[in-house]
Amino acid sequence: MAERTRLDQPRELRRSLRPRREPDPERFGRFAETFARFMGTARFLTYMTIVIVVWLAWNAPYGPDRPRWDDYPFIFLTLILSLQASYAAPLILLAQNRQEARDRVTQEQDREANAQAHADMEFLAREVASLRLGLGEVATRDFIRGELRGLMAEIDEKSDDEN
Repeated sequence: MAERTRLDQPRELRRSLRPRREPDPERFGRFAETFARFMGTARFLTYMTIVIVVWLAWNAPYGPDRPRWDDYPFIFLTLILSLQASYAAPLILLAQNRQEARDRVTQEQDREANAQAHADMEFLAREVASLRLGLGEVATRDFIRGELRGLMAEIDEKSDDEN
């Protein structure tokens, strides 16, 4: 008799031979930023210039007779550069969007830190003001010395009067 499955128990999941890895949602974004960062360097411009100059020199209609894969109007070169631009533009925009999101978070954190610093300064200003008010009611050392001198002078006068 076959084992009966119970409806109140979850089914056992099928096992896959593929390793289970959670996809990293940030992976493509990091790639886009790395790519955009590289495309903005002098090294990339130098490499592209070298490739284009070599391409044009090899496929130029003048010079020694050799096999050319892209004759004078250089249609294939134009296609390659257009393809590169069509992939580069969205990757650069993605990198800019990620940077904008990071800047927005940083700006919000700065705003919160500034608000906290402002609140702290206001609190300290109120504390200093209350200390000044409280200090006005407290007898200072100079005041007590002056009072003691006055009392000593009165005592000296009374003792002089009694003698």
